[in-house]
Amino acid sequence: MNRDISSRVPEYPEELTNNAHSSSDSLTGGRTIKPDSTETTCRADVKRLNFFERYLTVWVGLCMIAGVLLGKALPDFINVCREWEFVKGSQINVPIAVLIWLMIIPMMMKVDFAAIKNVGRRPKGLLITLFINWVVKPFSMALWAWLFFRYVFGYWINPDDANQYIAGTIILAAAPCTAMVFVWSYLTEGDPAYTLVQVSLNDLIMLVLFAPIVRFLVSGASSLQVPFQVLFYSVVVFIVIPLTAGIILRRVFITSRGQEWFEKVLLPQLAPVSMVALLVTLVLIFAFQADNITNKFWHVVLIAIPILVQVYFNSSLTYALMWLFRVPHNVAAPGALIGASNFFELAVATAIALFGPGSGAALATVVGVLIEVPVMLSVCSFCNRTRHWFAAYR
Repeated sequence: MNRDISSRVPEYPEELTNNAHSSSDSLTGGRTIKPDSTETTCRADVKRLNFFERYLTVWVGLCMIAGVLLGKALPDFINVCREWEFVKGSQINVPIAVLIWLMIIPMMMKVDFAAIKNVGRRPKGLLITLFINWVVKPFSMALWAWLFFRYVFGYWINPDDANQYIAGTIILAAAPCTAMVFVWSYLTEGDPAYTLVQVSLNDLIMLVLFAPIVRFLVSGASSLQVPFQVLFYSVVVFIVIPLTAGIILRRVFITSRGQEWFEKVLLPQLAPVSMVALLVTLVLIFAFQADNITNKFWHVVLIAIPILVQVYFNSSLTYALMWLFRVPHNVAAPGALIGASNFFELAVATAIALFGPGSGAALATVVGVLIEVPVMLSVCSFCNRTRHWFAAYR
C-alpha cells in the first residue's frame, strides 16, 4: 500500500514525533522512521530486522548450550555466582543484577517519558492496550498456567514443579514488553509516536502494579508464597533503579551534548552493551539451570505450550478490540504486539530473586525468551496480511 501514513493519522506535536522517531531509530539498527519518508510508504513486509534481532532465537539457543556446558563443567564456580547476593536474605543475585542494569538502562535512556503529556490525544488504542496488559494478560496467563500445569500436563509434571512453572509464567506475563516493541512496531508500519506513548506509560505503571499483581496471582494460582520484602527489593533493583538512571542520564547527556549527539552518537554506541549483557545473562542463567534443562528437557517443551497459547490469545483479543473500536492499523498492530510480548529481562531477574537461579520459575521465564522472536514475527506477519481489515479507519 503506497499511502503516506501522515495522511492517515492525526498529527502529533513536532517535538513528540521527532522524539518517537529517534527512539525507534535507535532500536531498529539505525533505520529512521519518519511519517513523510519514502520508506514508510513501502509495504511493511519488505522491512527487515537487523542481524542480531533476526537471529535472536539462534543466539539464545547457543547461549543455552554454552550455559549448560559451563554449568556442568564448572559447578563450583556457578554455585559461587548463584549464591552471591547484595545483602544476605535479599535474594538479589549480584551478577544478574549488574547485567540486567547494563541491559535495561540503555533501553530506558531511549524512552522519552515527556511523550505521556500527549496521552489523551487518541485514547481508544491506548486504553485497549492498557486493559489487555494489566487486566487481561496476567490473569489469563494465571488461568492458562493453572489449567495446563495442574491438569493437562498433570501426568508428566509433579505438583511442586507445577507450582514453580505457574509462578514463572505469571511473572513473565506481568511484565509488558519495552524495547523490542519498537522493533515490532517498525515491522508493521506502526505509528512510532503512539508506540512511544504506550511503552512509556506501561513502564510507569509497572512501578505500581507489577509487585501486587505478581504476589496476588502467584499466591492464588499456586501453593507458593511470595515474600513481599523480596518482591519489593526486585522492583527497586530491576525497575526503579534502571528507570531512574535512564531518565537522569538521558537528561544529563541531552543537556550537556545536545539531542543530536545523544541520538546519533551515544545511543548507537550503547546498543552493543545491551546486546552483550543480554547474551552473557542468558549464558549465566542457563548455567544456573543446567541440571533442570538436562534432566527436564521435556518440561521445557511443555512450558512453551501455555506461553504460546497466551501470546496468541492476547494478541488476537487486542487486535479484535482495536478493529471493533475502529482504531487505525498503525496503532492497532503495535497495540496487539505490546499485548502479546513480555519484558523478559525483568521477568527472569524477578523469578531468580524470588525463587532462586535454579528454580522452575526461573526456567519458565527463560523458555519465554527462547520462543519470543519467532512467535512475535508470526504475529507481525498476520498483522501485515490483514492490514486491509482496517482500510476504512483513518
